[in-house]
Amino acid sequence: MSIDFEIPAEAKAIREKVRKWVQEECIPAEKELDTKPLDEVLGRLRKKARAQGLWCPFIPKEYGGMGLGPLANALVQMELGESSLGALSMNTQGPDDASMLTLLAHGTEHQKEKFLKPLLNGEKRVCFSMTEKASGADATGMQTTAAKDGNENYILNGEKWFSSSASVADIAIVMAKTDPDAPRRKQFSTFIVELPNPGYQIKRNVKNMAIEGPHYDKLSGGHSEIIIKDLKVPADNLLGGEGNGFDMGQHRLAYGRLRHGMHNIAKAQRALDMATARVTQRSTFGTLLADRQAVQFMLADCASELYIARLMLLHIAYKAEKGMDLRQENSIAKIFLAHMVHKVVDTAIQLHGALGYSQDMPLARWYTQIRSQRLVDGPDEVHKWTIGRNVIKAYRKHGTTASAAGGDLL
Repeated sequence: MSIDFEIPAEAKAIREKVRKWVQEECIPAEKELDTKPLDEVLGRLRKKARAQGLWCPFIPKEYGGMGLGPLANALVQMELGESSLGALSMNTQGPDDASMLTLLAHGTEHQKEKFLKPLLNGEKRVCFSMTEKASGADATGMQTTAAKDGNENYILNGEKWFSSSASVADIAIVMAKTDPDAPRRKQFSTFIVELPNPGYQIKRNVKNMAIEGPHYDKLSGGHSEIIIKDLKVPADNLLGGEGNGFDMGQHRLAYGRLRHGMHNIAKAQRALDMATARVTQRSTFGTLLADRQAVQFMLADCASELYIARLMLLHIAYKAEKGMDLRQENSIAKIFLAHMVHKVVDTAIQLHGALGYSQDMPLARWYTQIRSQRLVDGPDEVHKWTIGRNVIKAYRKHGTTASAAGGDLL
């Protein structure tokens, strides 16, 4: 018996189709954004993508998607991340993607018809408002409240911080405290809010270190500070029942972490390709850069990181296909992939020299954007804390840490 790394033929075929789509359509279209409106460029891409059956990869076919499982979707996302237009062109961009999955799994038929359907059709965008200044990485510390107003409505009050894509969203998924006396993880509920709404006000889009090119908000998801004041939400817009907000949020974030990792692999691969093209074309002091051992070592380190990253995601996709618990591996991969993409892009900048540092290339922009990967969907330190506790639990239970360190591979 052998371990089988053979990818099913149908998954290979869709990966090749998406790879061709990104290389021949999305990357060339990026240059058009300098002179044309995003809606025009994206609208043309989306129309063409849908005609080719490239739409909402992870959404079941009966809802208009491609119906891909975890492995095939991972392969697709690892291609889409090479272009800033890749995910958007197929309506699989974050943070919309994870919210679509949440609505699909927990929404009522009314909610699916009214809110999910336009999201799946690419007619609307959605943001997720959970994080707050007061609590940061501790979602159970959020202070936004939701109180029943008779039986018809909930009234929400509080604030939200770094709500990605809120400035371009038509719908907000908002988490708030409904029962302060319940067990800690059962205190919170999730609400669907139609935007614009006078009770949900964007105080500002928070400026950060990322270089903001044209169409930054729509392409990368600007990050907003939100004031929620006397926000009236119909009881019909309660998503998943009272007290289930935290668990739904964590499930949603789990997919977001994986999607970031998949796109990080794609971006790192493109950066390594660019770096290698550069060193095979440029000479210094009479010697081709590609022939210098120090340069070869730099490329070798990047290739090794990408190899490890791909194996991690393929293993996680396998566990997802089998319905297995992948929380430990997800946290490990989330940290590794965030550092991996930073290392590879940083190396690509170094090998391009001043050109890489300039904004004539996309590398400097990527570098400033990917720093967020070590913070979003849980900072490194929180995931390391969880991973370390699981290592100790495994040892106490089994007398070995193997099960918390990929031991089920053996």
